[in-house]
Amino acid sequence: MKKLTARETVFVGSMLFGMFFGAGNLIFPVSMGQMAGSDMIQAAAGFLITGVGLPLLAVAALGISREESLLELSSRVGKRYGLFFTCALYLTIGPFFAIPRCATVSFESGIQGMVPGVGPTGGLAVFSFLFFAAVLFFSLRPGQILTWIGKVLNPLFLLFLGVLIVSALLSPMGVVREMAPQGNYASDAFLTGLLEGYNTMDALAGLAFGIVIVDVLRGLGVKEPGSIARDTVRAGLLSSILMALIYFFVTVVGAQSRGLTGISENGGEALSRIAVHYFGSAGDIILAVTVTVACLKTAVGLITSCGETFVKIFPKGPSYRVWAVIFCGLSFLIANLGLNAIIAYSQPVLMFLYPLAVTLIVLTLCARFFGADRRVYLWTTVFTAAGAVFDLIRALPDGMSVKVLLSGVTETAGRLLPFSEQGFGWVCPAVFGLAVGCAVRKLQGKTGRDARGI
Repeated sequence: MKKLTARETVFVGSMLFGMFFGAGNLIFPVSMGQMAGSDMIQAAAGFLITGVGLPLLAVAALGISREESLLELSSRVGKRYGLFFTCALYLTIGPFFAIPRCATVSFESGIQGMVPGVGPTGGLAVFSFLFFAAVLFFSLRPGQILTWIGKVLNPLFLLFLGVLIVSALLSPMGVVREMAPQGNYASDAFLTGLLEGYNTMDALAGLAFGIVIVDVLRGLGVKEPGSIARDTVRAGLLSSILMALIYFFVTVVGAQSRGLTGISENGGEALSRIAVHYFGSAGDIILAVTVTVACLKTAVGLITSCGETFVKIFPKGPSYRVWAVIFCGLSFLIANLGLNAIIAYSQPVLMFLYPLAVTLIVLTLCARFFGADRRVYLWTTVFTAAGAVFDLIRALPDGMSVKVLLSGVTETAGRLLPFSEQGFGWVCPAVFGLAVGCAVRKLQGKTGRDARGI
């Protein structure tokens, strides 16, 4: 049985780190640190579960499943569901939220401060147009420049981030224990941090891009599903430890920054203020350039992945070039809503998709205990979705007519569903659905219903 060597493990671990860690991921732990204050350790613990641990399990689940894509894996629930879930997931980590966020994070993490004479709305419009023009150019003409960016600019960004973190630890802007937690962090920092990890979207990305890592392992001679999962976890521990350390220390820096900057509107603004404090205008310029280039690379990768996936899903539809143009245009329009709006509107979607992703991951990892039976997948997913709908509605921005109209329904669900107030109203329905699925399997018989046979 083939096992990865130490060198191969480091290689796969570095690939996993490059896949999951992007400049945009920094805005959430720094913002979380500012809000959590003295309760940042509890918040960080929750964040690391959904921001680091869950993405790793997503890749391992895809390796165990023996499926070739997310569409095949999610089709274990049903073919129509598989199509819906795959499209919804790629659009979420693509042109609806993650790709526009790349442009807005770049703009607010330094670019905005470099052009003080231009209003934020006009400045974002011009910057995002240029940003997505470059994204489209490289998406249609992939070449060595992306490799150069990945091998040179990303390490430079991490180096700058390391210097920034060390500077903050040696000369803190405030005392963390004196910073009172704000908002939901004051009542339950751990669960709030757990939900904050949703914003990284890395668990969704793990399901979407995990096949890349699985193919690498197979190319290295690891063939058995169990071995693939084991080696993925082993290699992933390296990337997970590094990501966890970065997330934790950025959270610390965010909490300390409240001493001088107060609570910023979002993590992009907070990063910019911190960089200026320690390195002056030069720090703002370095942060702006490295974040922009890193986000550019991420956006190109997402456009390419989304375009290629939609070509495969809809073979009689538009070509890859047409999809790339559509996704870039849509991303440009959504980016101009601003970072705060993108985060606000992405949260309800993530509150719905993440529970479905979590149950799919867990069921796949435990499939051997119920024979990968479609009925277990189906009943668990149906009840999970029903519970997640209430979490979606509750997470809608205040004032939306749908939220106001259904406020009575969500209040009733909040009283009936445990953990609903904390954003986890889907957990008990998911467990109930799992029990129903297992009971149906036992009553109707265990043969002829496995997910792979659908």
